[in-house]
Amino acid sequence: TGHRIQESQALSGRRPTREDGRRGIAEAGAFVLVAVTVWLGWQVVREMAVARLPVAQAIQLSPNSPTVLSRAAEAEFAADRLDNAEYLAGQSLGRAPFNVQALRVLGLTAAENGQKPRADDMLTLAGNWSLRDDPSHGWLIDYRLSRGDYHSAFAHADTLVRRRDDLKPQLFRLFSVAASTDARAMPVLVTLLATAPPWRTDYLNGLYQTDAGLGLAANLAIALEATSTPFSKPELAVLYHQLLAGNRLAAMAVVRERLGRGEAGVLVNGDFSAPTEAVPFEWQLFNAGGAVAEILPDDVRGDSALRAQFGSYASAPLAQQLIQLAAGTYRFSGQMRAETGDPGSRLAWGVYCFESGARLGESRTVTAPGDTGWKTFTFTIEVPTQGCTAQWIRLVPKPGERRIKVVGWYDRFAIVRQG
Repeated sequence: TGHRIQESQALSGRRPTREDGRRGIAEAGAFVLVAVTVWLGWQVVREMAVARLPVAQAIQLSPNSPTVLSRAAEAEFAADRLDNAEYLAGQSLGRAPFNVQALRVLGLTAAENGQKPRADDMLTLAGNWSLRDDPSHGWLIDYRLSRGDYHSAFAHADTLVRRRDDLKPQLFRLFSVAASTDARAMPVLVTLLATAPPWRTDYLNGLYQTDAGLGLAANLAIALEATSTPFSKPELAVLYHQLLAGNRLAAMAVVRERLGRGEAGVLVNGDFSAPTEAVPFEWQLFNAGGAVAEILPDDVRGDSALRAQFGSYASAPLAQQLIQLAAGTYRFSGQMRAETGDPGSRLAWGVYCFESGARLGESRTVTAPGDTGWKTFTFTIEVPTQGCTAQWIRLVPKPGERRIKVVGWYDRFAIVRQG
Protein backbone atom coordinates (compact mmCIF):
# COMPACT_ATOMS: atom_id res chain seq x y z
CA THR A 1 0.00 0.00 0.00
CA GLY A 2 2.85 2.32 0.89
CA HIS A 3 4.57 1.60 -2.45
CA ARG A 4 1.38 2.32 -4.34
CA ILE A 5 1.06 5.65 -2.53
CA GLN A 6 4.63 6.52 -3.36
CA GLU A 7 4.16 5.51 -7.01
CA SER A 8 1.00 7.56 -7.23
CA GLN A 9 2.73 10.53 -5.71
CA ALA A 10 5.73 10.15 -8.06
CA LEU A 11 3.44 10.12 -11.10
CA SER A 12 1.69 13.18 -9.80
CA GLY A 13 5.00 14.96 -9.27
CA ARG A 14 4.43 15.32 -5.50
CA ARG A 15 7.01 14.10 -3.00
CA PRO A 16 5.76 11.74 -0.22
CA THR A 17 5.13 13.41 3.12
CA ARG A 18 5.32 12.09 6.68
CA GLU A 19 1.52 12.10 6.84
CA ASP A 20 1.43 9.83 3.78
CA GLY A 21 3.75 7.37 5.59
CA ARG A 22 1.59 7.26 8.68
CA ARG A 23 -1.49 6.67 6.53
CA GLY A 24 0.24 3.79 4.84
CA ILE A 25 1.25 2.22 8.13
CA ALA A 26 -2.31 2.57 9.47
CA GLU A 27 -3.73 0.87 6.40
CA ALA A 28 -1.21 -1.94 6.67
CA GLY A 29 -1.99 -2.38 10.39
CA ALA A 30 -5.70 -2.55 9.68
CA PHE A 31 -5.08 -5.27 7.11
CA VAL A 32 -3.00 -7.31 9.57
CA LEU A 33 -5.66 -6.85 12.29
CA VAL A 34 -8.38 -8.12 9.99
CA ALA A 35 -6.24 -11.12 9.08
CA VAL A 36 -5.52 -11.95 12.74
CA THR A 37 -9.21 -11.57 13.63
CA VAL A 38 -10.23 -13.93 10.86
CA TRP A 39 -7.61 -16.45 11.96
CA LEU A 40 -8.69 -16.28 15.61
CA GLY A 41 -12.32 -16.62 14.59
CA TRP A 42 -11.47 -19.72 12.61
CA GLN A 43 -9.64 -21.18 15.60
CA VAL A 44 -12.68 -20.59 17.80
CA VAL A 45 -15.03 -22.13 15.25
CA ARG A 46 -12.71 -25.10 14.80
CA GLU A 47 -12.47 -25.75 18.54
CA MET A 48 -16.24 -25.57 18.86
CA ALA A 49 -16.60 -27.91 15.92
CA VAL A 50 -14.13 -30.52 17.16
CA ALA A 51 -15.91 -30.53 20.51
CA ARG A 52 -19.35 -31.10 18.96
CA LEU A 53 -18.91 -32.90 15.67
CA PRO A 54 -18.94 -36.70 15.55
CA VAL A 55 -15.51 -38.09 16.36
CA ALA A 56 -14.84 -39.28 12.81
CA GLN A 57 -15.53 -35.83 11.34
CA ALA A 58 -13.65 -34.05 14.12
CA ILE A 59 -10.52 -36.12 13.40
CA GLN A 60 -10.63 -35.12 9.73
CA LEU A 61 -10.99 -31.46 10.70
CA SER A 62 -8.23 -31.43 13.34
CA PRO A 63 -6.34 -34.75 13.59
CA ASN A 64 -3.71 -33.43 16.03
CA SER A 65 -6.09 -31.67 18.45
CA PRO A 66 -5.75 -32.95 22.05
CA THR A 67 -9.52 -32.54 22.45
CA VAL A 68 -10.23 -34.67 19.39
CA LEU A 69 -7.71 -37.31 20.44
CA SER A 70 -9.22 -37.56 23.92
CA ARG A 71 -12.73 -37.84 22.44
CA ALA A 72 -11.53 -40.54 20.10
CA ALA A 73 -9.87 -42.34 23.01
CA GLU A 74 -13.13 -42.24 24.96
CA ALA A 75 -15.05 -43.62 21.98
CA GLU A 76 -12.56 -46.45 21.55
CA PHE A 77 -12.79 -47.30 25.26
CA ALA A 78 -16.58 -47.41 25.03
CA ALA A 79 -16.22 -49.81 22.09
CA ASP A 80 -13.91 -52.01 24.20
CA ARG A 81 -10.92 -51.38 21.92
CA LEU A 82 -8.58 -50.85 24.82
CA ASP A 83 -5.30 -50.73 22.89
CA ASN A 84 -6.60 -47.97 20.62
CA ALA A 85 -8.02 -46.09 23.61
CA GLU A 86 -4.71 -46.28 25.47
CA TYR A 87 -2.72 -45.11 22.43
CA LEU A 88 -5.03 -42.17 21.64
CA ALA A 89 -5.20 -41.09 25.28
CA GLY A 90 -1.41 -41.14 25.46
CA GLN A 91 -1.17 -39.03 22.30
CA SER A 92 -3.63 -36.52 23.73
CA LEU A 93 -1.72 -36.26 27.00
CA GLY A 94 1.51 -35.76 25.09
CA ARG A 95 0.03 -32.64 23.50
CA ALA A 96 -1.94 -31.44 26.56
CA PRO A 97 -0.52 -32.91 29.81
CA PHE A 98 -3.44 -31.60 31.91
CA ASN A 99 -6.18 -33.17 29.79
CA VAL A 100 -8.53 -34.72 32.37
CA GLN A 101 -10.57 -36.66 29.83
CA ALA A 102 -7.50 -38.36 28.37
CA LEU A 103 -6.04 -39.12 31.79
CA ARG A 104 -9.32 -40.68 32.87
CA VAL A 105 -9.49 -42.90 29.76
CA LEU A 106 -5.91 -43.97 30.38
CA GLY A 107 -6.76 -44.82 34.00
CA LEU A 108 -9.92 -46.74 33.11
CA THR A 109 -8.00 -48.66 30.46
CA ALA A 110 -5.39 -49.61 33.05
CA ALA A 111 -8.17 -50.79 35.38
CA GLU A 112 -9.66 -52.97 32.65
CA ASN A 113 -6.23 -54.46 32.05
CA GLY A 114 -5.99 -55.46 35.72
CA GLN A 115 -3.65 -52.65 36.76
CA LYS A 116 -5.85 -51.37 39.59
CA PRO A 117 -3.15 -49.56 41.65
CA ARG A 118 -1.93 -47.73 38.51
CA ALA A 119 -5.52 -46.89 37.60
CA ASP A 120 -6.14 -45.63 41.14
CA ASP A 121 -3.20 -43.23 40.88
CA MET A 122 -4.29 -41.82 37.51
CA LEU A 123 -7.97 -41.52 38.33
CA THR A 124 -7.21 -39.94 41.70
CA LEU A 125 -5.17 -37.33 39.81
CA ALA A 126 -7.98 -36.83 37.30
CA GLY A 127 -10.49 -36.42 40.12
CA ASN A 128 -8.24 -33.89 41.85
CA TRP A 129 -7.83 -31.94 38.62
CA SER A 130 -11.59 -31.75 38.05
CA LEU A 131 -14.34 -32.11 40.62
CA ARG A 132 -16.74 -32.32 37.67
CA ASP A 133 -15.27 -35.47 36.12
CA ASP A 134 -18.05 -37.81 37.21
CA PRO A 135 -16.67 -41.08 35.72
CA SER A 136 -13.40 -40.70 37.64
CA HIS A 137 -15.19 -40.10 40.94
CA GLY A 138 -17.60 -42.94 40.24
CA TRP A 139 -14.78 -45.43 39.67
CA LEU A 140 -12.95 -44.19 42.76
CA ILE A 141 -16.06 -44.71 44.89
CA ASP A 142 -16.35 -48.34 43.81
CA TYR A 143 -12.64 -49.04 44.18
CA ARG A 144 -12.30 -47.43 47.60
CA LEU A 145 -15.40 -49.24 48.85
CA SER A 146 -13.95 -52.56 47.73
CA ARG A 147 -10.92 -51.81 49.90
CA GLY A 148 -13.00 -50.69 52.90
CA ASP A 149 -11.78 -47.09 52.60
CA TYR A 150 -15.01 -45.36 53.56
CA HIS A 151 -13.39 -41.98 54.20
CA SER A 152 -12.23 -41.65 50.60
CA ALA A 153 -15.28 -43.34 49.07
CA PHE A 154 -17.70 -41.05 50.91
CA ALA A 155 -15.61 -37.98 50.04
CA HIS A 156 -15.88 -38.76 46.31
CA ALA A 157 -19.59 -39.54 46.74
CA ASP A 158 -20.00 -36.15 48.42
CA THR A 159 -18.37 -34.52 45.38
CA LEU A 160 -20.93 -36.15 43.09
CA VAL A 161 -24.02 -35.64 45.20
CA ARG A 162 -23.34 -31.90 45.55
CA ARG A 163 -23.65 -31.54 41.77
CA ARG A 164 -25.90 -34.30 40.52
CA ASP A 165 -29.44 -34.37 41.85
CA ASP A 166 -30.16 -37.37 39.62
CA LEU A 167 -27.54 -39.41 41.51
CA LYS A 168 -28.89 -38.64 44.98
CA PRO A 169 -31.05 -41.79 45.29
CA GLN A 170 -28.13 -44.13 44.44
CA LEU A 171 -25.57 -42.30 46.56
CA PHE A 172 -27.93 -41.88 49.52
CA ARG A 173 -28.62 -45.60 49.35
CA LEU A 174 -24.86 -46.18 49.36
CA PHE A 175 -24.45 -44.12 52.56
CA SER A 176 -27.34 -45.89 54.30
CA VAL A 177 -26.45 -49.45 53.34
CA ALA A 178 -22.81 -48.96 54.29
CA ALA A 179 -23.64 -47.36 57.65
CA SER A 180 -26.24 -50.05 58.44
CA THR A 181 -24.10 -53.06 57.52
CA ASP A 182 -20.54 -52.07 58.44
CA ALA A 183 -19.69 -50.50 61.79
CA ARG A 184 -16.67 -48.79 60.20
CA ALA A 185 -18.90 -46.70 57.92
CA MET A 186 -21.14 -45.15 60.56
CA PRO A 187 -18.50 -42.80 62.08
CA VAL A 188 -17.48 -41.71 58.59
CA LEU A 189 -21.06 -40.85 57.68
CA VAL A 190 -21.46 -38.95 60.95
CA THR A 191 -18.28 -36.96 60.21
CA LEU A 192 -19.55 -36.17 56.72
CA LEU A 193 -22.99 -35.05 57.94
CA ALA A 194 -21.34 -32.97 60.67
CA THR A 195 -19.90 -30.71 57.95
CA ALA A 196 -23.53 -29.71 57.20
CA PRO A 197 -23.38 -30.49 53.47
CA PRO A 198 -26.13 -28.89 51.36
CA TRP A 199 -27.75 -32.30 50.81
CA ARG A 200 -28.06 -33.18 54.52
CA THR A 201 -31.77 -32.34 54.79
CA ASP A 202 -32.60 -34.28 51.61
CA TYR A 203 -30.70 -37.28 52.91
CA LEU A 204 -32.37 -37.28 56.32
CA ASN A 205 -35.82 -36.85 54.80
CA GLY A 206 -35.14 -39.80 52.50
CA LEU A 207 -34.37 -42.02 55.48
CA TYR A 208 -37.92 -41.68 56.78
CA GLN A 209 -39.34 -43.66 53.86
CA THR A 210 -38.48 -47.03 55.45
CA ASP A 211 -38.38 -48.49 58.96
CA ALA A 212 -34.67 -49.24 58.61
CA GLY A 213 -34.02 -45.69 57.50
CA LEU A 214 -35.99 -44.31 60.45
CA GLY A 215 -33.85 -46.34 62.83
CA LEU A 216 -30.69 -45.08 61.13
CA ALA A 217 -31.93 -41.48 61.42
CA ALA A 218 -32.48 -41.93 65.15
CA ASN A 219 -28.95 -43.30 65.55
CA LEU A 220 -27.54 -40.42 63.50
CA ALA A 221 -29.35 -37.92 65.73
CA ILE A 222 -27.70 -39.46 68.79
CA ALA A 223 -24.26 -39.65 67.15
CA LEU A 224 -24.37 -36.08 65.80
CA GLU A 225 -25.23 -34.68 69.23
CA ALA A 226 -21.53 -34.72 70.13
CA THR A 227 -20.50 -32.81 66.97
CA SER A 228 -20.53 -29.10 66.16
CA THR A 229 -23.72 -29.51 64.10
CA PRO A 230 -26.20 -31.65 66.09
CA PHE A 231 -29.75 -32.10 64.93
CA SER A 232 -31.47 -28.72 64.82
CA LYS A 233 -34.91 -28.25 66.36
CA PRO A 234 -36.60 -28.52 62.93
CA GLU A 235 -34.64 -31.70 62.18
CA LEU A 236 -35.56 -33.16 65.55
CA ALA A 237 -39.19 -32.16 65.05
CA VAL A 238 -39.30 -34.11 61.78
CA LEU A 239 -37.66 -37.13 63.43
CA TYR A 240 -40.10 -37.07 66.35
CA HIS A 241 -43.03 -36.70 63.96
CA GLN A 242 -41.91 -39.75 62.01
CA LEU A 243 -41.40 -41.77 65.18
CA LEU A 244 -44.88 -40.79 66.34
CA ALA A 245 -46.39 -41.64 62.97
CA GLY A 246 -44.77 -45.07 63.15
CA ASN A 247 -45.88 -45.53 66.78
CA ARG A 248 -42.21 -45.87 67.76
CA LEU A 249 -42.79 -44.28 71.18
CA ALA A 250 -40.20 -46.37 73.03
CA ALA A 251 -37.56 -45.46 70.46
CA MET A 252 -38.50 -41.79 70.81
CA ALA A 253 -38.03 -41.98 74.57
CA VAL A 254 -34.57 -43.53 74.06
CA VAL A 255 -33.60 -40.79 71.60
CA ARG A 256 -34.64 -38.04 74.03
CA GLU A 257 -32.79 -39.71 76.88
CA ARG A 258 -29.60 -40.15 74.83
CA LEU A 259 -29.74 -36.60 73.51
CA GLY A 260 -30.20 -35.20 77.01
CA ARG A 261 -32.18 -32.23 75.72
CA GLY A 262 -35.26 -32.94 77.81
CA GLU A 263 -36.02 -35.09 80.82
CA ALA A 264 -38.59 -37.83 80.25
CA GLY A 265 -41.84 -37.28 82.14
CA VAL A 266 -41.19 -33.59 82.77
CA LEU A 267 -43.42 -30.91 81.31
CA VAL A 268 -41.32 -28.58 79.14
CA ASN A 269 -41.44 -24.79 79.27
CA GLY A 270 -44.09 -24.62 81.93
CA ASP A 271 -43.53 -20.87 82.33
CA PHE A 272 -44.11 -20.21 78.61
CA SER A 273 -40.74 -18.55 78.14
CA ALA A 274 -38.38 -19.08 75.17
CA PRO A 275 -38.78 -22.52 73.52
CA THR A 276 -36.23 -25.03 74.79
CA GLU A 277 -37.25 -28.24 73.01
CA ALA A 278 -38.37 -29.43 69.59
CA VAL A 279 -42.04 -30.09 68.97
CA PRO A 280 -43.98 -32.10 69.93
CA PHE A 281 -42.06 -31.85 73.26
CA GLU A 282 -42.70 -28.10 73.24
CA TRP A 283 -45.82 -26.01 73.09
CA GLN A 284 -47.67 -26.04 69.79
CA LEU A 285 -50.18 -23.22 69.42
CA PHE A 286 -53.12 -23.16 67.00
CA ASN A 287 -55.38 -20.42 65.70
CA ALA A 288 -58.66 -21.08 63.92
CA GLY A 289 -61.84 -19.07 63.42
CA GLY A 290 -62.41 -17.19 66.65
CA ALA A 291 -59.97 -19.32 68.70
CA VAL A 292 -56.51 -17.87 69.24
CA ALA A 293 -53.61 -18.96 71.46
CA GLU A 294 -50.39 -16.97 71.76
CA ILE A 295 -47.55 -16.39 74.23
CA LEU A 296 -47.39 -12.76 75.38
CA PRO A 297 -46.19 -10.71 78.37
CA ASP A 298 -48.91 -10.73 81.03
CA ASP A 299 -50.47 -7.33 81.77
CA VAL A 300 -50.54 -7.96 85.52
CA ARG A 301 -47.07 -9.21 86.44
CA GLY A 302 -45.17 -8.86 83.15
CA ASP A 303 -44.09 -12.48 82.82
CA SER A 304 -44.54 -14.45 79.62
CA ALA A 305 -47.77 -16.43 79.72
CA LEU A 306 -50.21 -18.15 77.41
CA ARG A 307 -53.18 -16.01 76.39
CA ALA A 308 -56.12 -17.98 74.96
CA GLN A 309 -59.16 -16.42 73.37
CA PHE A 310 -62.23 -18.43 72.42
CA GLY A 311 -65.56 -17.33 70.98
CA SER A 312 -66.68 -19.89 68.41
CA TYR A 313 -68.01 -23.41 68.02
CA ALA A 314 -64.59 -24.92 67.14
CA SER A 315 -63.49 -27.99 69.06
CA ALA A 316 -59.85 -28.39 67.95
CA PRO A 317 -57.12 -27.88 70.61
CA LEU A 318 -55.70 -24.40 71.02
CA ALA A 319 -52.41 -25.58 72.54
CA GLN A 320 -50.72 -28.93 73.11
CA GLN A 321 -47.51 -30.62 74.19
CA LEU A 322 -46.47 -34.28 74.21
CA ILE A 323 -45.11 -35.88 77.36
CA GLN A 324 -44.11 -39.42 78.29
CA LEU A 325 -45.20 -40.27 81.82
CA ALA A 326 -44.72 -43.71 83.33
CA ALA A 327 -47.73 -45.46 84.82
CA GLY A 328 -48.86 -43.90 88.09
CA THR A 329 -50.66 -40.96 89.69
CA TYR A 330 -49.60 -37.35 89.06
CA ARG A 331 -50.71 -33.90 90.09
CA PHE A 332 -50.96 -31.24 87.39
CA SER A 333 -50.70 -27.69 88.73
CA GLY A 334 -50.82 -24.29 87.09
CA GLN A 335 -52.01 -20.74 87.42
CA MET A 336 -54.72 -18.94 85.47
CA ARG A 337 -56.54 -15.65 85.45
CA ALA A 338 -59.55 -14.35 83.57
CA GLU A 339 -59.34 -11.35 81.26
CA THR A 340 -62.82 -11.64 79.78
CA GLY A 341 -65.69 -13.79 81.01
CA ASP A 342 -65.21 -17.16 82.70
CA PRO A 343 -62.50 -19.05 80.73
CA GLY A 344 -63.21 -22.21 82.73
CA SER A 345 -66.64 -22.44 81.15
CA ARG A 346 -65.29 -22.64 77.65
CA LEU A 347 -61.64 -23.80 77.99
CA ALA A 348 -60.20 -26.77 79.88
CA TRP A 349 -56.75 -28.25 80.27
CA GLY A 350 -56.67 -32.01 79.93
CA VAL A 351 -54.21 -34.89 79.62
CA TYR A 352 -55.03 -37.58 77.04
CA CYS A 353 -53.48 -40.93 76.23
CA PHE A 354 -51.66 -40.78 72.88
CA GLU A 355 -52.55 -44.31 71.80
CA SER A 356 -56.23 -44.46 72.76
CA GLY A 357 -57.18 -40.82 73.16
CA ALA A 358 -58.65 -41.57 76.61
CA ARG A 359 -58.79 -38.60 78.97
CA LEU A 360 -56.58 -39.14 82.02
CA GLY A 361 -57.45 -35.91 83.87
CA GLU A 362 -58.95 -32.46 83.29
CA SER A 363 -58.98 -29.05 84.96
CA ARG A 364 -62.24 -27.63 86.29
CA THR A 365 -62.01 -23.95 87.16
CA VAL A 366 -64.66 -21.33 87.83
CA THR A 367 -63.98 -17.61 87.83
CA ALA A 368 -66.20 -15.27 89.79
CA PRO A 369 -67.48 -12.21 87.93
CA GLY A 370 -64.92 -9.40 88.05
CA ASP A 371 -62.15 -11.64 89.43
CA THR A 372 -59.12 -10.99 87.20
CA GLY A 373 -56.34 -12.01 89.55
CA TRP A 374 -54.04 -15.03 89.23
CA LYS A 375 -55.09 -18.19 91.06
CA THR A 376 -53.79 -21.76 91.21
CA PHE A 377 -55.62 -24.78 89.85
CA THR A 378 -54.75 -28.48 90.09
CA PHE A 379 -56.08 -31.80 88.90
CA THR A 380 -55.04 -35.45 89.12
CA ILE A 381 -53.70 -37.58 86.29
CA GLU A 382 -54.02 -41.37 86.35
CA VAL A 383 -51.72 -43.04 83.81
CA PRO A 384 -52.61 -46.73 83.21
CA THR A 385 -50.02 -49.49 83.25
CA GLN A 386 -50.61 -50.53 79.64
CA GLY A 387 -51.32 -48.86 76.31
CA CYS A 388 -50.40 -45.32 77.31
CA THR A 389 -46.67 -44.72 76.82
CA ALA A 390 -47.16 -41.09 75.75
CA GLN A 391 -49.71 -38.41 76.56
CA TRP A 392 -50.96 -35.12 75.11
CA ILE A 393 -51.40 -32.07 77.35
CA ARG A 394 -54.06 -30.01 75.59
CA LEU A 395 -56.09 -26.85 76.01
CA VAL A 396 -59.44 -27.98 74.65
CA PRO A 397 -62.47 -25.74 73.88
CA LYS A 398 -65.85 -26.56 75.40
CA PRO A 399 -68.39 -25.14 72.91
CA GLY A 400 -71.77 -24.24 74.32
CA GLU A 401 -75.21 -23.61 72.84
CA ARG A 402 -74.34 -20.00 72.14
CA ARG A 403 -71.15 -18.15 71.36
CA ILE A 404 -69.55 -16.46 74.35
CA LYS A 405 -66.20 -14.73 74.11
CA VAL A 406 -63.78 -15.65 76.88
CA VAL A 407 -60.11 -14.75 77.31
CA GLY A 408 -57.87 -16.50 79.83
CA TRP A 409 -54.20 -16.39 80.81
CA TYR A 410 -52.18 -19.48 81.90
CA ASP A 411 -48.73 -19.79 83.46
CA ARG A 412 -46.37 -21.77 85.73
CA PHE A 413 -47.39 -25.32 84.84
CA ALA A 414 -45.84 -28.39 86.46
CA ILE A 415 -46.49 -32.12 86.80
CA VAL A 416 -45.43 -33.91 89.98
CA ARG A 417 -45.69 -37.64 90.62
CA GLN A 418 -47.64 -38.56 93.72
CA GLY A 419 -46.51 -41.07 96.34
